[in-house]
Amino acid sequence: MFTDEHLYSIALRKCSNVGDISFYKLVSAVGSAKEVWSFPKRELSKILGIGNKTLHEIGSAEVLCSAEEEIKFCERKQLQIRLRHLGQLPPLLNECEDAPAVLYQKGDFKTDQQAFSMVGTRNITAYGKGFVQEFFQEIRKTGIISVSGLALGVDTEVHEQSIKQEIPTVAVLAHGFHTMYPAKNRKLAGRILEQGGVLLSEFNSSQKPDRENFIQRNRIVAGLSEATIVVETAFGGGSVSTVGFANTYNREVYALPGKITDKYSQGCNMVIAQNKARIISTVTDLVDELGLDSKKSFMEPLFPKSELRRQLSEDQKLIYQIIMDNPYISLDEIAVKTSSASHKILSHLLELELNGLVKALSGRQYTAN
Repeated sequence: MFTDEHLYSIALRKCSNVGDISFYKLVSAVGSAKEVWSFPKRELSKILGIGNKTLHEIGSAEVLCSAEEEIKFCERKQLQIRLRHLGQLPPLLNECEDAPAVLYQKGDFKTDQQAFSMVGTRNITAYGKGFVQEFFQEIRKTGIISVSGLALGVDTEVHEQSIKQEIPTVAVLAHGFHTMYPAKNRKLAGRILEQGGVLLSEFNSSQKPDRENFIQRNRIVAGLSEATIVVETAFGGGSVSTVGFANTYNREVYALPGKITDKYSQGCNMVIAQNKARIISTVTDLVDELGLDSKKSFMEPLFPKSELRRQLSEDQKLIYQIIMDNPYISLDEIAVKTSSASHKILSHLLELELNGLVKALSGRQYTAN
């Protein structure tokens, strides 16, 4: 079920000071997590200026043994392991520079469906609950996926309404799969899976729901969706961090305004005033903004990808196939593989992008749609 690359990726991520970004740079420079594990220490230190403690742990039998135990845990729990450097994360999350190097998954994530994230306070009010219920009533036949964090309050209401309206829902955890926090939502997590939803976590089975994990978790909640909706939050609430991540990823953010005297509307009012979120005026307007018209959701594309591919030139077909085989490949790497100058293939890349076959990312990287 799992490969050596899964094993060595988990081991590498367990090493001190190897975060998600440094992991990705190491693997990109060397070729694979397995190769990093056995790479000469002197050469490895030149890549990122890695410290002695980290160099000592990379290649350590003790760390590898810990990773082997993690693999066994995943097998017992029937978890999937998604690796970012192999392009296995959900597409939108894969675009984020700080996306998790290793993502643990229970259930199936439907990557062909549009997703939105909805977050807010643990102290949801009747005002917030009424908004969530009305919103889900409006989108029940649109074929969309909801994303939230399985916390109490707004998150719980999002997952509950998703199940009620038969909308697949994604719960992003702030801890490993060895536990469930909050305990009150253990049964809810089971119902999410029963209804075709999914549980995700970047944390391994030794990591508890520590406070800092929740902020770290929020970037995944924001990264999974094209839009994040903030229902209610106070000043300094955790949802404000989710807004920050969504802004960084150039995703849409919407916030539900409220009275300035209402504690759990003050955070929403603040991000609206700071132009970090668009104001929600009515549920109908929000549904329109998100493009969730049920009739549009089930329309066949005007130009199917199969037809577009048949219309490509030989050079475009070659470039498209290279991008398909190498997710998140850079312009320079494409140039090397095609034996062409970078400026000569830019026009082909633009044509592929306009046809919706590839997507241009930051750092002049490209991935297939």
